[in-house]
Amino acid sequence: VQLQAFGGGLVQAGGSLRLSCAASGNILAINTLGWYRQAPGNERVLVADVSRSGRTNYADSIKGRFTISRDNTKNTVYLQMNSLTPEDTAVYYCNSRSLGFATTGWGQGTQVTVSS
Repeated sequence: VQLQAFGGGLVQAGGSLRLSCAASGNILAINTLGWYRQAPGNERVLVADVSRSGRTNYADSIKGRFTISRDNTKNTVYLQMNSLTPEDTAVYYCNSRSLGFATTGWGQGTQVTVSS
């Protein structure tokens, strides 16, 4: 599976960004698509994910501000990020997992920087 992410950038606190990630290759191997993030000096952590059936899962830190969605016809996952804070600054990585929760791919990472 190949994943290509788009949409990072620099935004002021309180602003919004939308990330997208397009999957290609062995699409049948994908059940869950999601986003992780890694801030400098920190581990990579789950932000949100969505299964093929549409069930979503969010980290507590972004609930109510971020929305994950998926278009199975385009094999693309989106992350709408609103009310951004400097604490959201990180490299965001797209991820795909199989039904057995095994990772099948990582995107290249896209930088999101939120200025105060």
